[in-house]
Amino acid sequence: MYRFNSDYTEGCHPQILEKLIATNMEQTDGYGLDPYCDEARTKIKEYFACPHADVHFLVGGTQTNLTVICAALRPHQAVFGTVPSHINTHEAGAIEHVGHRVLPLPSNDGKLTAAQIKAEWKKYDTDPSREHWAQPKMVYISQPTEIGSMYSKQELTDLYAACHEAGLYLFIDGARLGYALGAPDNDITPADLAANCDVFYIGGTKCGLLFGEAVVILNDALKPDFRTIAKQCGSILAKGRLLGVQFGAAFTDNLYTKICAKATLQALKIRQTLLDCGFKFVTDSPTNQQFVIMTPAQFAKLSTEFALSLNAYLPDGNYSVRICTSWATDDAQVDKLIAMIKEL
Repeated sequence: MYRFNSDYTEGCHPQILEKLIATNMEQTDGYGLDPYCDEARTKIKEYFACPHADVHFLVGGTQTNLTVICAALRPHQAVFGTVPSHINTHEAGAIEHVGHRVLPLPSNDGKLTAAQIKAEWKKYDTDPSREHWAQPKMVYISQPTEIGSMYSKQELTDLYAACHEAGLYLFIDGARLGYALGAPDNDITPADLAANCDVFYIGGTKCGLLFGEAVVILNDALKPDFRTIAKQCGSILAKGRLLGVQFGAAFTDNLYTKICAKATLQALKIRQTLLDCGFKFVTDSPTNQQFVIMTPAQFAKLSTEFALSLNAYLPDGNYSVRICTSWATDDAQVDKLIAMIKEL
């Protein structure tokens, strides 16, 4: 059985694995204070055109979201996100566990808008009893979103301006950032991304690394004590050079974006076949995740050969099914899935 249910079912890209093997017996300092992490930081700051940023290498996505939010917020402060945002759905209440509220906002396309943030901030700021509320201080978004959609440059620029006006930090979860940067419809350059947020992270776990995420802090107010807070949150890896080696290899010769771009193109190829065969979609996704509506019988048939993700049960009895490609998705298996879809 071949898996189209996730983008982190494989290990890591061969070039990254080769670099890990080649450096395996070297001795370095721990906790990210090594030459490989320094080299990776330099490459990341050059790629995103943010020379004054702080770059930290953490272990996983949930830990990264928790660490960034803990570092940014005081005890009485809260964070906005969409209803399906990762911090609101798939992190076991990690943010609430440390005392910060997630304030979920509705969204049809997985995105927040500048108008929403302005309205929500005005609602808080003009309430005479606002001291009884959890105070909004951060806006959390994902690029791409949990349902595969992407922010355009204009949407991101407007959203960041609204956040800045309200005194809110903008945090971009980039767990699948490579799949957005490599998407044909993407109009946000790496420099654009860094110029329009206070902090973001570069996903490694889902984008060709064995594990790891790189936090890029742009706003000076968020930089002090970050490593100490990361340690407290259990996010610091003792053998930190393993992260530096991987990110250094990923950001050599644009490997990170190239391997993710291929995955997105494969997902769009599958999407086109589904469209040609008359299937409907839950959302319009231009990235590596496709959310298609299937009958139980269609899902069962494809599941005899492929692992797909049953994302939701729909009111009419049909399923929302996620088909997800990765940097390592096999071309022959894509063709096989397409052939089975046509048979349906």
